[in-house]
Amino acid sequence: MTELDVQPVLDEADALRLLRHGEFELEGRLVDASNTTLRGLLTLDGVTARCVYKPVRGERPLWDFPDGTLAGREVSAYLVSRATGWRLVPPTVLRDGPLGAGACQLWIDEPEDGEQMVGFVPAFELPIGWFRIASARDEEGNAYALAHADDPRLARMAVFDAVINNGDRKGGHVLVGADGQVFGVDHGVSFNVDDKLRTVLWGWTDARLPDEAVEVLERLGPALDTTLGEQLAVHLTLAEVRRTRERVGTLLAAGRFPGPSEDWPAVPWPPI
Repeated sequence: MTELDVQPVLDEADALRLLRHGEFELEGRLVDASNTTLRGLLTLDGVTARCVYKPVRGERPLWDFPDGTLAGREVSAYLVSRATGWRLVPPTVLRDGPLGAGACQLWIDEPEDGEQMVGFVPAFELPIGWFRIASARDEEGNAYALAHADDPRLARMAVFDAVINNGDRKGGHVLVGADGQVFGVDHGVSFNVDDKLRTVLWGWTDARLPDEAVEVLERLGPALDTTLGEQLAVHLTLAEVRRTRERVGTLLAAGRFPGPSEDWPAVPWPPI
């Protein structure tokens, strides 16, 4: 049994090579996930790193997504993230594993004393600079607020989620690595042709897009018409790729963050 105390620091190219070609060893299952989600170790050329492995055969059927496509959507989210340059999604590939083909993503270690950016906080102790998204009470009737930080790293993620039409941005899907880089994980229910955006990151609703986001979207549109679109077409339908391009255009035309739909629940459940 291989032991790993600290996840190694890998550049993107080395991480992708390890994910694609590393020798696989399973460690166990992440029991809170709705689909089969396993943690494993990959070893290649003397380097060992942890990964998250989601086999296609463990995907739970959904009424609004074709069967067996969630792993490809995980990879697609990474491809869009890479095109933005924001590094929001850990390196992710589609490969064979112990349970067959599936999405394989680099594991992100979060420091025990790491930064909290999304969560339930006492309603009257909302941190300065945080957005209140929803109200709640615990079993004893104490008031809490679902809230998130007003942080440009999260604002990037909100734009990214609008592009990929993420239907499940829970607070627990936002990770902060040891270097302060913010990552998003669990993108299997993304890229639907219908509006499915559900997120806890509604704090910027109708606010103007930052100049940085506009510049990224202006690059992303042409990329979706060429190389990026071709890469996504391996995992998504042509209609889904086309709708992704249209969402980029809609964001640029509005120049603002989107707001919740009246036809679809705005916040995923559970939100964290």
